[in-house]
Amino acid sequence: MNKGYEVEFCNLELRFERRQIQNLIRELIQEGYSLYWSESEGAFLVSIRSGRRLLKLHFQKLNDRYKMIGNYTVRDERLTELLDKLINDTRGHAVVKRTRDRQMVIENIMFGEIIRLVEVTGMEHRIIFQKKPAITTEDMIRAFQSKRAEERAAVLRYELDYELSALYEALQTGNEKQVVLSKNKLELLRVEMLQLEL
Repeated sequence: MNKGYEVEFCNLELRFERRQIQNLIRELIQEGYSLYWSESEGAFLVSIRSGRRLLKLHFQKLNDRYKMIGNYTVRDERLTELLDKLINDTRGHAVVKRTRDRQMVIENIMFGEIIRLVEVTGMEHRIIFQKKPAITTEDMIRAFQSKRAEERAAVLRYELDYELSALYEALQTGNEKQVVLSKNKLELLRVEMLQLEL
């Protein structure tokens, strides 16, 4: 293990099926890691012993799937490779900061692909790679020809009128709960209206 080596996995957004977590556990055991796992109604926890350090991977249950949550700092290169493979296999999102000998490389990953790579040395940083947005000319034409915004604007006006009348009625009858609900709904509609630039 290299003492100057450290990888921080941040803002993880990885989705799993239970079978994939079981495969990960099997792979960790085959790699020789000492580990244990526990499962509760809403979460799955895998604790991995790496040298003197204990790394706890948290998986939050979402219906019949799991989502990996949390930030993890890893100093074991084999474990780093396994987590990199996990991000790639699940086509997940993450920010990965790799530090070696006072130099840091930051990878922004979306759908399992690096979209931006930045090298940081001291106070200086330089962009090594940045993926260009995949917007085609056809996408631009379709966006300009789309009538969705105009159609939604018409419906939005009706929703605003209805919610204003509901607020007026709630104020007249003294229904405080409905007043709060109507004000919240009106705020959401106002934000959507601003986004549509009516």
